[in-house]
Amino acid sequence: MAALSCHELVGVVTDYLEGALPEAGRDRFESHLAACPHCTRYLEQFRLTIAATGTLSEDVIEPAAKEDLLRVFRDWKASAAPETL
Repeated sequence: MAALSCHELVGVVTDYLEGALPEAGRDRFESHLAACPHCTRYLEQFRLTIAATGTLSEDVIEPAAKEDLLRVFRDWKASAAPETL
């Protein structure tokens, strides 16, 4: 099993938090965290951001702003797609 790079970890952090990574990918993710304090901190910051923004609901976002956010996210996701785990 090849080691996961920091760049790859950033690309799949959402999948990890949502439980969407296959077992091998999750194992690679957690092995990387065990050896990388920077990515461990990144994951902590990601979780804190989710907790801080978790009180927002879709109803409070204007439809145009929601579409803009979704478009930006899709564009970013397509350009930053990691290798398959």
